[in-house]
Amino acid sequence: MHIDVVSVFPEYFHILELSLLGKAQQSGLLQLRVHNLRDWTHDVHHSVDDTPVGGGAGMVMKPETWAECLDEVLPQTAATSHAKPILIFPNPSAPLFTQEVAQELSQAPSIAFGCGRYEGIDARVADYYRTIGMPDVNTRCTLDVREYSIGDYVLNGGEVAVCVMIEAITRLIPGFMGNPESIVKESYTGEPLLEYPQYTRPTTWRGISVPPILTSGDHAKVDRFRRDKSLEKTSVLRPDLIQCLDCHALDKADRKTLIALGWNVSGAHPVRSHNTH
Repeated sequence: MHIDVVSVFPEYFHILELSLLGKAQQSGLLQLRVHNLRDWTHDVHHSVDDTPVGGGAGMVMKPETWAECLDEVLPQTAATSHAKPILIFPNPSAPLFTQEVAQELSQAPSIAFGCGRYEGIDARVADYYRTIGMPDVNTRCTLDVREYSIGDYVLNGGEVAVCVMIEAITRLIPGFMGNPESIVKESYTGEPLLEYPQYTRPTTWRGISVPPILTSGDHAKVDRFRRDKSLEKTSVLRPDLIQCLDCHALDKADRKTLIALGWNVSGAHPVRSHNTH
């Protein structure tokens, strides 16, 4: 996979040279290029922002600087594959970035990210590349332009959000993880459930023992215990995910556990029982 990132703080992305992400770059599985947006400015102060049209607090990143940068960077991104390039802008008012999105994007050969700052990037930038595309000699190349939020909160800039998305995406690339089985039963993978609690040795630590069933050697009972704990944890912390389950796909033990947790599983999807407080 080839990734381009544009930011006014390229040093933010030094963290992506660590651990598995660093190894993926060293092995050639991942190619990451970070571009300083200020390299496309033309004034002595390297200004990338201006006051908002219509008034208001803060500053807005200028479209002409972003356009000069993206007109140069995006064709390089596109050149790495024959697929339509994907351009992503983090935006707290955009659709939520999810594990499902990360899984889809992990199949993409090339992605470009644009990191906003201040009050964000002039909205015409995303609109332009979404409708016009990008220059490619005498024609125009279409782009898949997206905006994602990583949660219901606001950050100082898009760099942290892009780091989050890059890590979530790249760890799903085949060959990235040393043991691919480690991602099979994670939270949000497959069914919309949170992962069960994990333990290691010693089995008793500071007077607290791991659940005895985990040391029983009975793999069927261990699997059932973990499944029940996953359902229980999701029911408490993310009941909205329980509501997404397909009741017809649940086995008898799943139904019994959910009923005990206060869910009605007689319909298409679980709903809270009326007698649950």
